[in-house]
Amino acid sequence: MMARAITSEHLRMCPQGPTCCTTTMEENLAGLSSRETEGLIREAGRSLQSAFNALHRSFDTYFTELHGRSERSLQEVLSPLGPLYSQNTRLYADLYTDLRQYYRGSALNLDETLTEFWSQLLERTFKISAPTDVTLSDDYLECVAKQQETLRPFGDVPRDMKAKLIRAFVTARSFVQGLIISGEVVRKVSQVHLSPECTKALMKLVYCPHCRGTASLKPCSNYCSNVMKGCLANQADLDPEWQNLIDTMIQVASSFSTEPSLDVVLSSIPARIYEAVHFLQENLDKFTDKRKKSSSLTASEYKPSSNRWAQTGDAGVRSQTGSRGRQSGKCWNGVTKARYLPEVMGDGLANQINNPEVELDITKPDMTIRQQIMQLKIMSNRLKNAMEGNDVDFQDASDDISGSGSGMCFGVQCHRNRAFDYSPDATRARGAATFQTRLCGLLLLLPLASLLLQR
Repeated sequence: MMARAITSEHLRMCPQGPTCCTTTMEENLAGLSSRETEGLIREAGRSLQSAFNALHRSFDTYFTELHGRSERSLQEVLSPLGPLYSQNTRLYADLYTDLRQYYRGSALNLDETLTEFWSQLLERTFKISAPTDVTLSDDYLECVAKQQETLRPFGDVPRDMKAKLIRAFVTARSFVQGLIISGEVVRKVSQVHLSPECTKALMKLVYCPHCRGTASLKPCSNYCSNVMKGCLANQADLDPEWQNLIDTMIQVASSFSTEPSLDVVLSSIPARIYEAVHFLQENLDKFTDKRKKSSSLTASEYKPSSNRWAQTGDAGVRSQTGSRGRQSGKCWNGVTKARYLPEVMGDGLANQINNPEVELDITKPDMTIRQQIMQLKIMSNRLKNAMEGNDVDFQDASDDISGSGSGMCFGVQCHRNRAFDYSPDATRARGAATFQTRLCGLLLLLPLASLLLQR
């Protein structure tokens, strides 16, 4: 029963009819409906950011473990080289440092870095391996270093290893950067400030039934859809590029297990170096007319220990929608308890020109949303380039991707809670499948506008 019903001529948002709300009550309830909706959108954004953060932390830990385990195996694999290893440990350590810094976002040129490594290793190998009765001048060593592509003193190893390392590190770095930028886009677009027209529509949707004394009456589902499609029209325009980014990131994740897989490329670095040095030592007579024999170990014979990724809980994002109003005659249609007759609008700003619930100027899109759509396009293109092994520059990927508001981290502080465990009692294939399954399960649940519209 409604107490002290009065006429509603004084109300500006609720329909005419008996009411128990004053003008002040209507304004307060309108503000409440707006704050509640904005809060739900921010909550959805935080959930997405948390999911991206967890996935980023998991992959970063995985990649860092691969890199570290490869570096730790240097001594075991290269110690048979004797002085070539013991006198050049700094050279090998610098290579791993450069690779790590590149993954972390350094602007160094990976192709040049690897070329310089092989040049230095060539010079040192010649000096140590050449017979004592052979004097190799600096000019000779410099000439050989400059002619590496032609002379191929290390065989095919440098060229093959360079191509695989560049592809692996470019792809890994772009994938991590994609996770960071995606989380930043979510943060920005979830900071929604609803328009006065949307606030009015939300008040009519949510609290006008309270003013009529029918608080238990749920809104019609199509009515609710039109209100939310109008309020979040700009956010819905993110969907095509968001889905494009999701598809691309899944492709990138799948590429990590494509032969040669990511873990094989990283784990075999020491063995490939050994193979290259051994090749030169075996063929040193081409440069000095002397031959020096030694034992052989090829990268194909060196098999890194298999690892198992521990199963972790799903990081899928669940939308916590309220119960939808029924599309029968027993729901609130914005005026009374009856069916909602208008058709449901499509998604996006352009489709709201005839929205009966929220008045919008479709010629004035939200510029923040447009900027984030462009960021998604740029990131998708960079990921596609990375899969081809093309180096890309992320310095301008976002105007503040390292800002504190992103909730993302990109360094050792992310490693506290390890999401993967590396145990030698299972195969790498299981690990790759686990990670891809988890990634696909997460990303397929991330159509941003759809999630927000369901709120």
